[in-house]
Amino acid sequence: MSERTRAHVFVSGTVQGVYYRASTRDAARERDVDGWVKNLADGRVEAVFEGEADAVEAMVEWCHTGSTAAEVKDVSVEYGEPEGFESFEIRR
Repeated sequence: MSERTRAHVFVSGTVQGVYYRASTRDAARERDVDGWVKNLADGRVEAVFEGEADAVEAMVEWCHTGSTAAEVKDVSVEYGEPEGFESFEIRR
């Protein structure tokens, strides 16, 4: 069994109101990555990805582009120990 990892991501730019969260959820489910995504009051999107290291890294890379209507300016990432999420959800 390969190593599970966790990435805590903050995405800035035009990332709200452009289906960024729904696209993130779909991309994460396609890659069998668990966690959550939500909008922040300051206009950023926050997400946590947990899963196989290569799948989590693919999601971090995905965030740099995001949904087709998004204009991503910056992605900051902190890696840590997984908390054991078992699905991917959009949080309000």
